[in-house]
Amino acid sequence: MTVRVRGLVKAYGSLRAVDGLDLDAAAGAVTAVLGPNGAGKTSTVEICEGLRTADGGEVAVLGLRPGSRALRHRVGVMPQQPGGYPGARCAEMLRLVASYFADPLDPAALLDRLGLTEVARTSFRRLSGGQRQRLSLAMAVVGRPEVVFLDEPTAGLDVQARAETWQLVRDLRAEGACVLLTTHDMGEATELADHVVVVDHGRVRAAGTVAELTAGAGSVRFRSTPGLDTGRLAVAGARVSEPEPGRYVVTAATVSPALVADVTAWAAAQGAMPDDLQVGRDLEDVFLELTGRDLRA
Repeated sequence: MTVRVRGLVKAYGSLRAVDGLDLDAAAGAVTAVLGPNGAGKTSTVEICEGLRTADGGEVAVLGLRPGSRALRHRVGVMPQQPGGYPGARCAEMLRLVASYFADPLDPAALLDRLGLTEVARTSFRRLSGGQRQRLSLAMAVVGRPEVVFLDEPTAGLDVQARAETWQLVRDLRAEGACVLLTTHDMGEATELADHVVVVDHGRVRAAGTVAELTAGAGSVRFRSTPGLDTGRLAVAGARVSEPEPGRYVVTAATVSPALVADVTAWAAAQGAMPDDLQVGRDLEDVFLELTGRDLRA
């Protein structure tokens, strides 16, 4: 296993942020670590990167201790908060990072791919948040790393930049890299991940493929007029909820064509049109079941 974590513990004073966590990430695969704020995701990833030290447990990356000199040219890191030399130009920073590696990607081509050519001569301090994010991604992958850690890689990116980032992640996987990413975007995890690990309160709550995690009871989800009478859906074994105004979730042991017809008829009887109708249990449903709906600090 490319990244192997066993019994990981990390405490900050009296807070045990990581509490006996196990994690595996393989070469040629994308592993997504999901969890609410404060769940222990970033602490776990930073320990794997060698940026923090563990208080207990075992961590190995490519069979080596995180932070080892032998790993420096084999690992790429995109932190949650992009950083750089304020006065250095965008292209200069990427060329500097590329110079540390024996066979880097072409910096100019990478800048062009990530839409940064027009700001190649712009200093880091003058880049927008999205541009800094894309430059951080470029610096993480320019050395053709065997292991890539991506912490919230598409946070703050527009639709086009997100699509290109996703394709870059797919390319890394196709080239045999081990990609370990954290994200709050369930769509991103669904789209990219070969393996998903849900973490909460420093422990793994569930792990598996998206298909494995979403198997079981199904749901019908749609948007419509807020405040529909949820008590008027009279289908045996089905439960309808409105987790947020105008967003409805109908959960049942089995999702059938008859259930979908009953749901649309229920909405129509109240003069409402069900929009963006989706059938089947999704990763967001699983995430909320495992971690709850309460807001975190």
